[in-house]
Amino acid sequence: MIYKRGDVYWYKFMWQGKLVRESTKQGNDKVARQMEAAHRTSLAKGEVGIRDKKPVLSLAEFCEKRFAPWAESTSSLKTWRDFYRVGLLAIKAHTTFANLTLDAISTERIADFATHRQAQGMKVATVNASLRILRRVLRVAEEWGELEKTPKVRMLPGESHREG
Repeated sequence: MIYKRGDVYWYKFMWQGKLVRESTKQGNDKVARQMEAAHRTSLAKGEVGIRDKKPVLSLAEFCEKRFAPWAESTSSLKTWRDFYRVGLLAIKAHTTFANLTLDAISTERIADFATHRQAQGMKVATVNASLRILRRVLRVAEEWGELEKTPKVRMLPGESHREG
């Protein structure tokens, strides 16, 4: 079965009781179908075993090596300095959370991160700002194929907003 995620097609099928799911990195559905067929054929001929998953980066590694350089180069200086950099520092400061691999981050772990930020005396708006950065980081990781599915990032209720 092929399906589209963003601009690229992915395929998934079962082979000997194991799920095979890969990005084709293609925007053309016909090419994606051919790639899926070629993978099935090579498995059937015994040319390859189930492919090993590539190593998954930790949240801190992804932020440092991939996300931060991208955000700094594509954002205005003010956005980088006041929004991204501050949020990434907050994420990296919670080492237990930052050392998790991207695929180990769940809604429960995100809630623990939010609780940790609140325990530091941060206001709801500050915690939510950190959660917004985390949500963006995880969505970019998914877009770039580092993460299969982004977990839901829920904002804390009770944030006071400016008027006017």
